[in-house]
Amino acid sequence: MGWVILGVVVVLILAWLVFTYNGLIAARNRTQEAWSEIDVELKRRHDLIPNLVNTVQGYMGHERGTLEAVTNARANAVAAGATGDPAKIGQAENMLSQSLRSLFAVSENYPDLKAISAFTNLQETLTATEDKLEFSRRFYNGNVRDYNIKLQTLPTSLIAGALGFKAFGFFQADEGDRAVPQVSFNNMPSPSSPSSLPPAAGPGGPPGPGSAGPPPQS
Repeated sequence: MGWVILGVVVVLILAWLVFTYNGLIAARNRTQEAWSEIDVELKRRHDLIPNLVNTVQGYMGHERGTLEAVTNARANAVAAGATGDPAKIGQAENMLSQSLRSLFAVSENYPDLKAISAFTNLQETLTATEDKLEFSRRFYNGNVRDYNIKLQTLPTSLIAGALGFKAFGFFQADEGDRAVPQVSFNNMPSPSSPSSLPPAAGPGGPPGPGSAGPPPQS
């Protein structure tokens, strides 16, 4: 009788291990899939920025500092994306958002840009990308929360580490810098003659973070 009870206990333990392992695998895969959606939107954003800089520099070329800040922030964001670290990526993307805010704020002084469909189309596309990125960020962070809770609660926490499961980091964003501001061209003064600015990197520049894969588990 004792052997029967022992056998039942062993079977129950094995069943729990299988159930727990499969649940962790599913949660981890959902989290990595959610990150891939962020990756896609970030890469789209990075690919749009060189076209934006090339479009506006003919009209606001003497705003060299603003344009170079956007180009440098984009390069830093691409480099951060290659690390796959959500914390580094979030910081770099926040800086990129700030530089874009400055660019669009300065562009309000150039009403001639209103007639350039390439500029307005890029602005609208960037705004739509920001909205998708925010949705993807919330979705990813929700999956990270659920997955990390599984790892940290008993009895799963007793075996998660031994099975090779590690927590994911959240992808943070600055609430004040996430959205691309709208541009108003009403009653703005005419700009002075722009000076030249070296062309920014084209859309075929350094690869975005889409090739970096999912973020590492901390």
